[in-house]
Amino acid sequence: MTVVPITSADLDAAEVAWFSALCSDDFRYLGVPDGSLRSSWEHCSDIVKTAEEMGFRNVLCPSSYQVGQDTLSFVAGCAPITSKINLLAAVRCGEMQPIMLARTVATLDHMLKGRLTINIISSDFPGETADSTFRYRRSHEVVEILRQAWTRDEIDHQGEIYQFKKVSADPAKPYQQNGGPLLYFGGYSPDALELCGAQCDVYLMWPETKEMLAQRMRDVNERAAAHGRTLDYGLRVHMIVRDTEAEAREYARELVSKLDDEKGRAIRERALDSTSLGVAHQAKNRDLADEEGYVERHLWTGVGRARSGCGAAIVGSADQVLSKIEEYKKMGIRAFIFSGYPHIDECLSFGKRVLPELKTCSLPHVYGRVPASTPATPLGTGERR
Repeated sequence: MTVVPITSADLDAAEVAWFSALCSDDFRYLGVPDGSLRSSWEHCSDIVKTAEEMGFRNVLCPSSYQVGQDTLSFVAGCAPITSKINLLAAVRCGEMQPIMLARTVATLDHMLKGRLTINIISSDFPGETADSTFRYRRSHEVVEILRQAWTRDEIDHQGEIYQFKKVSADPAKPYQQNGGPLLYFGGYSPDALELCGAQCDVYLMWPETKEMLAQRMRDVNERAAAHGRTLDYGLRVHMIVRDTEAEAREYARELVSKLDDEKGRAIRERALDSTSLGVAHQAKNRDLADEEGYVERHLWTGVGRARSGCGAAIVGSADQVLSKIEEYKKMGIRAFIFSGYPHIDECLSFGKRVLPELKTCSLPHVYGRVPASTPATPLGTGERR
């Protein structure tokens, strides 16, 4: 298997992050609601504080229009109760007027003293069914406006969706002076790869076989190279780690032991991204898996039976999980976003069993930033595969 060379060549460490279940995605048994694990400020902020105490470097705060809490408000609330961990805030492009979004993000970055990172999302809005190309063009323009607001004195953007001429960017300067917060992005379509290659910093993937992940990395690396850029790569995956492989596999079976498949389907379909190409690939993983749900050794697809999006978990002993992570690092993956059920319990399990054996870091501002004086190439003008 050919792998992508490591982008951050000076790093032998990885950014290891956890996940705060803002979108009503925390269970003791998948698909069975548990009042003590419901999405609330108290529970989800406890996940963040636990992740910081265990030594995780970042925490993803997801976004959903239909369930859970507002992401940016939640991140603001986390500023005074944390001091070291970064916050990866999911932002759905187009939800907020772009210049107002730039100011909001800049304010959050100052509150967090530069501990803010952003997960760029391109999706429909409630009641909207937009063409995929349009959605990615909208996201592309939003990101370009954010970059201008964070790095220039004036915003001058004439796009198909947004037009601004010489609007002052004075209120929108973030704490991070070298281009603003890092932008993480995940997507599978040609338009998605173009957006990431042209504008973003870290390409996030959902779990698949290593061969499939390597091909995705090659594809997005090709798009970034066409814009004279390089990226870092990340993997979002669930985690079940125990003292022995047998214990981990038994917990995986127990986790889905009360799952009704119709309830699982309803949970998957309530997400706005439930028909996306990435979600389809997660479903394909389940189709290719063995009778116990493993699509490759230690990669279990059972989580996806009751969850849209990231649908697989690394399952094994501490040594096996550590070896799996090291394999991914050798491929060039330098950012990991882990989670597990229940989220605090699994955060403690991974934090005690595996995290002390990993050399961790916060990702640097990578080398592929689009200079402030050079607007990114508009979506669709680059050469396609």
